[in-house]
Amino acid sequence: MEQDSHCTADRELLEAVSRITTFSTMSPSDEEQNQPKAEISCQVRKENPEKDDLQDSNASLSPNSSMTTKELQEYWKNEKRQCRQVKLLFEIPSTRIVEHHLSKYVMYKIIILQTGSFDSNKSVIERRYSDFEKLHRNLLEEFSEEMEDVTFPKKTLTGNFTEEIINERKLAFKDYLRLLYSMKYIRRSKKFIDFLTRPELQEAYGCLRGGQYTKALEILLEVIGLQERLTRGNPVSIVPTLCAVVVCHKDLENPANAFEYGEKALSRLRVHTSHRYYIPLLETMITLAYELGKDFLSLQEKLEEWKAKKDPIRVFTLKELAVREYVQ
Repeated sequence: MEQDSHCTADRELLEAVSRITTFSTMSPSDEEQNQPKAEISCQVRKENPEKDDLQDSNASLSPNSSMTTKELQEYWKNEKRQCRQVKLLFEIPSTRIVEHHLSKYVMYKIIILQTGSFDSNKSVIERRYSDFEKLHRNLLEEFSEEMEDVTFPKKTLTGNFTEEIINERKLAFKDYLRLLYSMKYIRRSKKFIDFLTRPELQEAYGCLRGGQYTKALEILLEVIGLQERLTRGNPVSIVPTLCAVVVCHKDLENPANAFEYGEKALSRLRVHTSHRYYIPLLETMITLAYELGKDFLSLQEKLEEWKAKKDPIRVFTLKELAVREYVQ
């Protein structure tokens, strides 16, 4: 029986990937029919700019024009709600019911995949209804205007575990995530990114603190791909995760892999030498370069240059910094 359920889950996952691949290869006209309403409105704006200007004169105004207060407010409201063609796809192929001694809830499996080309590095996470509900509540606090037309599946007093309700919520949550991602200010917000990555990062750093470096590394490498997709406009934000990968590889005695990820982190800090990870990372890279027989003198020069400009301060090691992340 258990083996059959695993097979069913595997088939559902394969079907979801197939649907995502089909979606990413659709013609523009087909794809528009499947996009959220907010996204479709952006497509119309791009394809018929003159018509759009006639229909909405406020959209053509600039903040430097002679605007009334109401017009100015409407202008910035429209600016904030700008969206682009969705570049990540969200699919919810399956669910599972979790039962504990005093609780019972549904976990929704979410597959996140980049569009436009075959993406073998899909991300798979699980979230429950209360996670979505918390996200919605947090976003309403910060983005009340953007969220005013976004609907959220309501709780029901009974029937939450029926197949009909679960399937309805699967579709609703898929459209909900795609709509949120289509809005620039929301998809770049910490609250939205945390919803998609924080639980896994908390687990990974917990494993790191417990010395379970192999398990921590496995989770970190899964998350980092999604982080890179979500934070392309802010590459520095994934430096802590890259450094945690360095720490795991180093403690697992994989200096070459540690050095590889260290270089990725260092490249993101070239113009951010005041970042708290910069000096600990430099010191670790010098040690790794020496161990691997690589050029460490250039790294040493950067370190000395930084120390000459700054007053002597207590600098944590890379590992000391890493174990302080996501402490609950």
